[in-house]
Amino acid sequence: MTDSATPLHDRHRAVLPDWLALYYRRPIEITHGEGRHVWDADGNRYLDFFGGILTTMTAHALPEVTKAVADQAARIVHSSTLYLNRPMVELAERIATLSGIPDARVFFTTSGTEANDAALLLATAHRGTNQVLAMRNSYHGRSFSTVSITGNRGWSPTSLSPLQRLYVHGGVRTRGPYAQLTDERFVDACVADLEDLLGHARAPAALIAEPVQGVGGFTSPPDGLYAAFREVLDRHGVLWISDEVQTGWGRTGDHFWGWQAHGRNGPPDLLTFAKGIGNGMSVGGVVARAEVMNSLDANSISTFGGSPITMAAGLANLSYLLDHDLQGNARRVGGLLIERLRAAAAGVPAVREVRGRGLMIGIELVRPGTEHADPEAASAVLEAAREGGLLIGKGGGHNTSTLRIAPPLTLTVAEAEEGAAVLEQALHAL
Repeated sequence: MTDSATPLHDRHRAVLPDWLALYYRRPIEITHGEGRHVWDADGNRYLDFFGGILTTMTAHALPEVTKAVADQAARIVHSSTLYLNRPMVELAERIATLSGIPDARVFFTTSGTEANDAALLLATAHRGTNQVLAMRNSYHGRSFSTVSITGNRGWSPTSLSPLQRLYVHGGVRTRGPYAQLTDERFVDACVADLEDLLGHARAPAALIAEPVQGVGGFTSPPDGLYAAFREVLDRHGVLWISDEVQTGWGRTGDHFWGWQAHGRNGPPDLLTFAKGIGNGMSVGGVVARAEVMNSLDANSISTFGGSPITMAAGLANLSYLLDHDLQGNARRVGGLLIERLRAAAAGVPAVREVRGRGLMIGIELVRPGTEHADPEAASAVLEAAREGGLLIGKGGGHNTSTLRIAPPLTLTVAEAEEGAAVLEQALHAL
């Protein structure tokens, strides 16, 4: 593959922060996309299995979304929340209904970070305490409040915090002190740990948890863990915030929201969303019971949250997703893909685990014969996949040693097989 990005890379390094990560030894400039494919500045075509970090949810250049954006831009691009906004009201109505939260209210933001930050503000204001429970290995954003509750050292650059945070076991099923237990005993042990923790702490405002940990490497607890947690939280008056920034909108296949795998005690008190709903446009938000959402006793607005142009994109994207049953496609094609990847990885000593659900799949790499993470191997596979015409991501709580696979939800069986074949070759090259 040719490489014309070096001059742009030099300019990038001259004016942007050193900590602003770039993939690949020779970073690429993506210039355009269509469907599940993107092209770089040299004309190289790639099958996209990462979708701009799970953000291009339906497809690149989806005509229904691009038309909605163009039509809205021709009328008005921006007005702020100080004025009535029809697209914002219409999208809020749909999301409130889909959330499952009774008497729901929706506040729009521009990102998942801002959505989680707003949820933490609401919960702490409603409960009158700044103590928050979070999960080990979690990731919730890069604002001052969200990095401080992120349970993944690689993504939390400071120990300073406006919040007092306590970390709970359970987000990672196959590592940690309870990994060898059965699912039932694992849940019991995590619940006992939560009970013990609450016995030694002032009553927290909320537990914030990703149903499937995204940046943490697509790890998840047994189904039902957060339902069991909810019983404990309710006894203590603690709210439950489900961070659905990566798990929402049907990506996990089995459920529209990640919380529904743990939903026997009803929906969460607050739900945060972002990424996929805008299909690349900057949309995030919080859904909460009116009692919680309306608990702020000061004025607040959002300059860019709920922008008419992003709301138009969200409406068109959500309609397309529901009309074409992309949740069902994620379940069907994702199920085939994960089995194909497990078969491909079966003879590779460096692969510790292939896990996930729907079109949200992780491949964890370790030094062969050990449990030690191998970030160099993950980088090598990332590079080899790119050379083979496939873009994937990486993450994980153990030195970024998990490959992250999350294609647009319109992925076809043929494209799943094509991507799996590239990954098989890249893994065996180790």
